[in-house]
Amino acid sequence: MNLLKIMLLALVATLTMPVIAQEKTTTADSTMEILRQKLKADKKLVIAANMGLTDVEAKAFWPIYDAYQKDLRVINDRLANAIGAYAEAFRGGPVSNETARQLLDESFAIETAEVTLKQSYVPKLQKALSDSKVARYIQLENKIRALLKYELADNIPLVQ
Repeated sequence: MNLLKIMLLALVATLTMPVIAQEKTTTADSTMEILRQKLKADKKLVIAANMGLTDVEAKAFWPIYDAYQKDLRVINDRLANAIGAYAEAFRGGPVSNETARQLLDESFAIETAEVTLKQSYVPKLQKALSDSKVARYIQLENKIRALLKYELADNIPLVQ
């Protein structure tokens, strides 16, 4: 379990650094893509190391996992855009009530989209895995997301 914690922390650190320091340059974009690819590979290793899949389960699981990650990337991009919008508003001085309300609404919409996505994948996962392994996979995703959200929360200043 300590290996899981170390790998998860490394994943989160790799993902959050470029999101927090977002730049709109070609170099930053290519760096972000390299980090995304590394995160993708490292996350897959964490999942593989903790799922205990048989060969039959793995054959059915990994395509579902890949599809989920593709759909999750849309949510991650939306989150990065919301963080970027907040950073821009924050740099401009006190955040207006209207902007704060819009950011809050988007934050809730992102959380809802994430829950809806997970729920939509449970029946697909149940066709490939036992319920206990589906629960384990969702737990792993939740732990990774919790670490990511903690890291973001720790680095994003409060609205003024």
